[in-house]
Amino acid sequence: MLENVKTTPLSAYGEFGLIELLTKNIQIKNKSTVLGVGDDAAIINTEGRHQVIAKDMLIEGVHFDISYCPLKHLGYKAIAVNLSDVAAMNAHPEQVLVGIAASSRYTVEAIEELYKGIYLCCNRYGVDLVGGDTCSSVSGLQISVTVIGYAEPQQIVRRNTAKTNDLICVSGDLGAAYLGLLILEREKKVFMQNPKNQPELEGFDYLIERQLKPEPRLDIIDNLRKKNILPNSMIDISDGLASEILHICKNSKKGCAIFEDKLPIDTLAYNTAMDFKLIPSTVALNGGEDYELLFTIDQKHYDAIRQVEDVSIIGYITDENEGCNFISNDKKSIPLNAQGWDAYLKKTTTK
Repeated sequence: MLENVKTTPLSAYGEFGLIELLTKNIQIKNKSTVLGVGDDAAIINTEGRHQVIAKDMLIEGVHFDISYCPLKHLGYKAIAVNLSDVAAMNAHPEQVLVGIAASSRYTVEAIEELYKGIYLCCNRYGVDLVGGDTCSSVSGLQISVTVIGYAEPQQIVRRNTAKTNDLICVSGDLGAAYLGLLILEREKKVFMQNPKNQPELEGFDYLIERQLKPEPRLDIIDNLRKKNILPNSMIDISDGLASEILHICKNSKKGCAIFEDKLPIDTLAYNTAMDFKLIPSTVALNGGEDYELLFTIDQKHYDAIRQVEDVSIIGYITDENEGCNFISNDKKSIPLNAQGWDAYLKKTTTK
C-alpha cells in the first residue's frame, strides 16, 4: 500500500483522533452546506430545490483489488462513481458522506492516502465532505459513500420517461474501463507466477486510467443545459451499455434499436479487445464501469445534440412490442441481452 514510509497503527489515533486528522482541513464550498463535520449530523439547506441522494459501496475483494489499485486512486473513484449517479438524475452533487471500515493491516498513513484521493475528487467537482463514520473491519477495507445533489424540480430526469422515437445518446467512449481491468488482471497473474517480473503497462495508460480513475460526466450535464436540451430519460453506465438501456426500456415500457456502427469505441480499446480475442462491440455493450451517461432526447434536438462535444447518437427508442434489438454491421437484428456483471466480471475481483 505504502512503501518506504514510517507507518502508524490506527490504534495510535483511535476513532475520534483519526476523524479529526482526516477532516481538519475541510473548507466548505457550497452555500447549501450549513454545517458539515463536527456534530451529530450535517445541516443542509435545500432552498426549495429537489434533493437527490445516492449511495454506493466498494468492498475489497469484490469491487477492487488493492494489489494493483493505488489507495489515492481508490479514494477518488469511490467519490466519482457516486457523483455519476447524481449526474444521471440531471442534478449537481454538493455534499458527500464517507464511511470507512478498515482492518488492522491498514495504517494511519494508508487511510490518509485514501483520503487524499477523496479530497482530490471532492475539490475537483466542488463537493463538500460533510460527515461519515470510521470503524474496524475483520477483513480488508470497505468504503461506503452517500452523495447529496440538487436540481430544480423541472430539471430532474428519471429512467422511466423515455418516449417512442427518442434518439438514444451516450457520452464518451465505451469498453475501455473493462479492458483496463483485463490488463491489470493479466499483469497480476504474471507477477504472482514470478514476482521478479515487472508489469508491462506501457501504452495502456488510457485504459488503466478509465478503470482506476473514472470521471463523472458533470460536464455533459452542463453542456446539455447550455443547448437547452432536457433529456427525456437518463442513466449512468456502471454495469454496461446493454444493461443500462434495458433498464431504461423496462422502466419506460419501451423497446430500442442500438446500432453497432454507431458505438463509440476508442482506437486503443478496439485494438486491445482484438488482442484479447474479444469482439470490440461486445466489450462496449457489456464491459461496464465506463460511468458515461446514457440518455434519450426528443428528435427535435438532433441538430443541437450534434453540437455537444463528446456525445454520440447510437440508436432510437421504439414501441415496447418491437423489443430491444442490436443492429449489427451486417444489418442483422439481434435481441439485446445484458451480460455485464455476470458474464464478464464474475471471475474478476472488481465490478
